[in-house]
Amino acid sequence: MKFTHDSIERNVWLMVVLTILVVSVGGLVEIVPLFFQKSTTEPVAGLKPYDPLRLTGRDVYVREGCFLCHSQMIRPFRAETERYGHYSVAGEFVYDHPFQWGSKRTGPDLHRVGGRYSDEWHRAHLINPRDVVPESNMPAFAFLEGNPADAALIETKMRQLRKVGVPYSDEEIAGAKAQLEGKSELDAIIAYLQGMGLELKDAK
Repeated sequence: MKFTHDSIERNVWLMVVLTILVVSVGGLVEIVPLFFQKSTTEPVAGLKPYDPLRLTGRDVYVREGCFLCHSQMIRPFRAETERYGHYSVAGEFVYDHPFQWGSKRTGPDLHRVGGRYSDEWHRAHLINPRDVVPESNMPAFAFLEGNPADAALIETKMRQLRKVGVPYSDEEIAGAKAQLEGKSELDAIIAYLQGMGLELKDAK
C-alpha cells in the first residue's frame, strides 16, 4: 500500500496509529531530557522537605481546592516578577508530589507568599477574608480552626513520600505525630503558606 497524504486521511485506523506514534515520539523527545538536567531534578539551595505541620497544611490546601483559584508558578516575565518576586524554577518543587503550579488566578499567585504577611494576618484572612481584603471573593475557612490536624496517617504519608525521593529520616518520621499535637488545620495551612517560595524570594 502506498502511503500518500490522501490515503492516510482516508484510512481512519492508519491515521490513529500514526497520530499516536508522532505524539509518543514528540513527547519522549521533550520529556526524557528533563530527567537528566540537574536544574529540574535537584533541589535549589536551602530547600528542605515539608515538616509534618506543613505537609498536613499542604494536604488541607489541596483538599479545600485552593489550587483552583491560586497558582504557584511565577512566570519569567517582568509583569510577573515585579508583582510576585523571582520567577519559579523546577528545583523548588522536587519535594512536591504533585506540584501545585496551575494557571488559574482568581486570586493572586501564592508561590512567594511565605513571610509576606504575619501569622495573625493569615489567620484573620482565612477566618473571614473580607476583614483584611474588603473586595475579596474568597470563601471563609473559619471551620479549619476547629478541626484538629490529622496525625493518624502522617507517618504513613512521610514513608510513602520517602519512596519517591523525599529524604525523610526515620527519626523525623517517628517524631511526626508529636509535632501535630494541639495543632489545628488552620495552624497547618498557615505554616504551609508561610514556607512558600522562601529559597529564592530575595534573589535578583
